[in-house]
Amino acid sequence: MARSLPHPDSYPAYAFLQKDGDLQRITVPWRDPTEGEIVVKILACGVCGSDEAARGTFRIPIQYPRIPGHEIVGDVVAIPATEKIWTLGQRVGGGWHGGHCLSCSRCRVGDYITCEKKTINGILRDGGYAEYAILRSEAVAALPDDLDPAEAAPLLCAAVTCFNALRHMNARPPDYVAVQGIGGLGHLALQIAKAMGFRVIALSSGPGKESLARSLGAHEYVDGSKVDQAEALRALGGAKVIMCTAPSSDAAQKLIPGLAVDGTLLLLMLESEPMTISPTQLLGKRLSIRGWAVGHATDSEDCVAFARTHDVKCLVEKFPLEKAQEAYNRRSSAKFRAVIVPGLTA
Repeated sequence: MARSLPHPDSYPAYAFLQKDGDLQRITVPWRDPTEGEIVVKILACGVCGSDEAARGTFRIPIQYPRIPGHEIVGDVVAIPATEKIWTLGQRVGGGWHGGHCLSCSRCRVGDYITCEKKTINGILRDGGYAEYAILRSEAVAALPDDLDPAEAAPLLCAAVTCFNALRHMNARPPDYVAVQGIGGLGHLALQIAKAMGFRVIALSSGPGKESLARSLGAHEYVDGSKVDQAEALRALGGAKVIMCTAPSSDAAQKLIPGLAVDGTLLLLMLESEPMTISPTQLLGKRLSIRGWAVGHATDSEDCVAFARTHDVKCLVEKFPLEKAQEAYNRRSSAKFRAVIVPGLTA
C-alpha cells in the first residue's frame, strides 16, 4: 500500500495526442506508485529542444498520448511501502534519464545512462508538463530546498549535459575551452567552463553578444561575422575542447582546424544533419570527435552541487502550465530556457 500526502483524484497535464500534433490539455486520473516508483507534485519543468522527440521528430517510437518534459523539480507526495530512499515532502528532480534495468552489461558496470533498456522521462514515459509526475525511484535526484525550482529545473538536462561532458574530457586548466553558441546550453557551458578553471573562448556571431559572453565567463570572444573562428583559435594555440551547443553541423565541422593537439570536438547539440570530415583532418594532431548524452541521477546531483558552489545561474523565462504550448514554442528562442511553473498564474 502506498503512503501519500493529500492529493486530488485527477490532475491536468498537457500532452501530444498524435505525431506532429500540438499539445492538448488532458485530465490524468491519480495512480498510486508501485514498487520502484514515486509521485512528485511538480514545482517546475524545463522545456528542452529534445522535447520534440515526444512529438515524433527523432524517429523514436512514441506511445500516445505522451506528456513531455524531462527537467522536473518537485516534492514527493506518494511512495510505495517498499520505498527505502525517498520520503514524503522531500525535494527531488527527474532528468532525461528516466530509469535503467540494473541487469544489462552497461548497468553492471554502473554506466546507467547507456543502459540497453533505459527509459526516458517525457518521451518513453510521461514527463513534467503536468501538476504531478510518476518517476522511477532509481532515476531520481535529491535537490536542496533553497533553490528556485524554475532555475534548478534546467540544471537536470541542459547544465548536466555541459558539466558532465566537460569533466570527462581530456583537458585540464589552464587549457582553452571554446563554446560555440550562446543559447540554452551555451550560456551554461560558458559559466561551467570558467568555474572549472579553464580559459574560456566564446564563439558566436555579431558584436552585440560579446558583452553577454564575457559576463557569463568568457575570457575571449570570437565574432564569426568578422573572422574565421578556426584561424582565431589556432592563433591562440588551439582549444583543447570545443563544445558545440548550437545546432549546425556545418559550423561545427569548420571548427576542427581550431583544435589543439589531442583536442576534442565535443558535440552536445541536437542536430540530425551529417558532418563531412576528412580523416586526414584528425590524424596529424590526434584529434577526436565525441558526443555526450546528459547523465544519470547522481550526475545531476553533482551538477547541482557544482552550480550552487560556483554560482552558475540558469537564465529562464517562466510560463504557467496553461501556456505549455507557448513555452514549447519558445524552446529554442527563450532567453535562455523556458520553464513551466504549474503554480504560476497566467
